[in-house]
Amino acid sequence: MSQTTTYAGSAGGAKNFNKSDIETSTIRAISWRLIPFLVLAYFFSYLDRVNLGFAALTMNAELKFTPLIFSWGAGIFFIGYFIFEVPSNLALEKFGASRWIARIMVTWGIISALMALTSGVTSFYVLRFLLGVAEAGFFPGIILYLTYWYPAEYRARFLAAFAIAVPVSTVIGAPISGLLLGLDGAMGLKGWQWLFIIEGIPSVLLGIVTWFYLTDKPEKADWLSAEQKAWLKAKLDSEIAAKQAVKHLSLGEALSSPKVIALSLIYFGFVGALYGMQFWLPQIVKAFGLTNAQTGFVTAIPYLFGTIAMILWARHSDATRERVKHVGAPLLLTAVALAVSSFLTDPTMTMVVLTVAAIGVFCCFGVFWTLPTAWLSGTAAAGGIALINSIGNLAGFGGPYLIGWVKEATGQTSTGLLVLAVLPLIAGILAFVGGHDSKHEFAEQGR
Repeated sequence: MSQTTTYAGSAGGAKNFNKSDIETSTIRAISWRLIPFLVLAYFFSYLDRVNLGFAALTMNAELKFTPLIFSWGAGIFFIGYFIFEVPSNLALEKFGASRWIARIMVTWGIISALMALTSGVTSFYVLRFLLGVAEAGFFPGIILYLTYWYPAEYRARFLAAFAIAVPVSTVIGAPISGLLLGLDGAMGLKGWQWLFIIEGIPSVLLGIVTWFYLTDKPEKADWLSAEQKAWLKAKLDSEIAAKQAVKHLSLGEALSSPKVIALSLIYFGFVGALYGMQFWLPQIVKAFGLTNAQTGFVTAIPYLFGTIAMILWARHSDATRERVKHVGAPLLLTAVALAVSSFLTDPTMTMVVLTVAAIGVFCCFGVFWTLPTAWLSGTAAAGGIALINSIGNLAGFGGPYLIGWVKEATGQTSTGLLVLAVLPLIAGILAFVGGHDSKHEFAEQGR
């Protein structure tokens, strides 16, 4: 039997609407308006962050960067990112998503393009640090922003839809980056310089569009009908009330919450595996004896499978309303795959196992952010989400550095992957130990 709910019509008077119809039309309208644009923005964000892995194929030799120097440069991004993450997310809540996200995108695009000016170790470190400062707040800001638009029962699949930009940025960006290295010598610039310039400019242009395109809150969305706004407001208000009925956390309580700290550690293990692979996989693949262009296409393979798995896994999590196994199991799978890959020498088998590792990483990614958003709201959500992301992203320094340190000590990148496997292993165990109250997350639905 269909349910009906009374909403105030735009022309005055009350109207009855089938709940499933208004719900479906509202979620569809939000998704078509926001998700493609946010995916595009995150695509360039992530591409500008990790294209260093491809630039390293020629840049390291030309600038005489050792594995440790490269690791420090790859990782120092996350130090600036960590320092400014929470303030940036609080600023987004204060100034609005459209203005703040636009500011972030323009500044990171400019600095990413300026990476072409790298001439030595000092400039390398300074520019990478500033890139982290510029980008701080983007990802947790979007996670917070999506909670303004999506009820809990839709959150995993649309967080995954947004996060799809991460593997897709490699599926598309890896071949492009490999080909851009072929511009070596054009207009007197090196191939790696062209890579930074060409991949940085779109972020600046898209940032300008963001100022005018993004709608800060549902009540300002002139592209939703009055009935759709009413349904969404009622739905989200009831979820917030359910969260606050358990306990309304202040910003300080959220930042010091043991649950937030535990989630930060889980995310730390996930990020360590993600970026350890992201920054070093091109060099692992290049060692198979491939050209730069071939390396780009082969590197994309694990991320293509990871993209498909992430969407399907997130939908399964929403359908079953289960979160812990959907986060913990993929992390343990990643740990096992990374460990196994360290013992392989055959290129084909290495890529198969690293593809399994990528599937585990991205399956976790799509569901993880349902955990904190299930019980944090308001300013506590802004601060808590930012803190989890900032602490977790410190592993973006630790993961690549760990592999670089082991490689310099042993001469083998594969040994670094074995050590790296410890991070998702611990994170997976913590996910199962920490648990999650799914009944509370979906309490508002009452079904």
